[in-house]
Amino acid sequence: MKHSIKKIFKNLNIYLLSILLLAVVAIVFIVEQHCSFTKIDILNYQKTVATTLTNMQQTDKRLLAIEFNNQSTLLSNQISKLHNLYRFNFVEKSLLNNEIQYLEDLETLSTLTAVFNKSARDYLLESDNNNTTNKKELNDSFKKITSHIDAMMLRNIFYDEIKFSILEEIAIFSFIFVLFMTFWYRTRLHSIYQDILFLYSVETDKKHYQIFSQEADAISLRMKKGEPANTDLSSMTDQVTGINNYKGMLHAYSNKKGFKESYYRSVTVFEIDNFSKSYRPYSPELTQAILKKVAFTISLHEQTTDIIARIDYNQFAVILSRADKEQCFKDIELIKQSISEITLNLPDKESDTVTVSGGFIIKHKNTHLEEALKQAQELLKRAKENGKNKIFQTKDMIEREL
Repeated sequence: MKHSIKKIFKNLNIYLLSILLLAVVAIVFIVEQHCSFTKIDILNYQKTVATTLTNMQQTDKRLLAIEFNNQSTLLSNQISKLHNLYRFNFVEKSLLNNEIQYLEDLETLSTLTAVFNKSARDYLLESDNNNTTNKKELNDSFKKITSHIDAMMLRNIFYDEIKFSILEEIAIFSFIFVLFMTFWYRTRLHSIYQDILFLYSVETDKKHYQIFSQEADAISLRMKKGEPANTDLSSMTDQVTGINNYKGMLHAYSNKKGFKESYYRSVTVFEIDNFSKSYRPYSPELTQAILKKVAFTISLHEQTTDIIARIDYNQFAVILSRADKEQCFKDIELIKQSISEITLNLPDKESDTVTVSGGFIIKHKNTHLEEALKQAQELLKRAKENGKNKIFQTKDMIEREL
């Protein structure tokens, strides 16, 4: 089976976008982890500030007030930083769904901070060292705020463990995916490069090389058309029209039948209408010129995967390979129309036109070419019985029988 270079590069584009997506996911996790470390640092700093305020000594009230205001302001500002940091916790928001819990923790921390600041102010600035009540309130609020900070840090560590396990699975999957796809595409790109070397090479020792890609196979077939005809090729060529004869058609079909296997293949047999009756009085040169014009007109529509042949005196076989059935029939109709535009200059009249009738079928994969040709010739027979310049399909026969 031949592979499409177009499809390989299309999939390669998707693969590269997938790698980019994995890189973006990695960046998101890095940002997330950086925010997590920063939150731990902030919470630790808050504990340090709370400890400093708790252990302050009442000396100069004015200096103490300045120091207290500085430390208590820092304590409150850190909560705003924790709020802002959470905007970048994309994984926690989307996967862990902890936004409500986190905001509640910050609200509790804000409340405890306000209580702690009040207790510290009452003890340090509003009382003396001997006021045990204020000292006890300060110690209680210190324990509550540090306890809550410890709980937040533990929850943060728990979330980090979950995120790490997710990241670990993504990393393992990414490694296996990238490793497999890299070797897979390396093999295919190497095969494509070998196809290019095969087409480029002028050596004759690669006759048994198996072409990998559809495009290289198509180029190879076009190149073979330009090669000088040898004895074997001449036996497969119709001497009048220069296209395939019946033997050449079978040989060409054998070489091309594996090309674009997913496509539909149609078989059509054309016959020039009233050829023997209309052109019998004229010279063989004229009749041969008509056959050449018809063959040339058909060849103008030939694609790389198509096969045309003269299989009888005034019968031509056309084998098309297309992506859908409708396109096969449209192209056959186009060929018929092109033939009807051929103008002949006859000795006993000013001009004449050529028309053809045809039998068209879609060949199934398990149907032999010879059997498909017989079916097409049977449809051709029915088309001729109903006039000229017509193409009959299987559905036309069914409709007429009904």
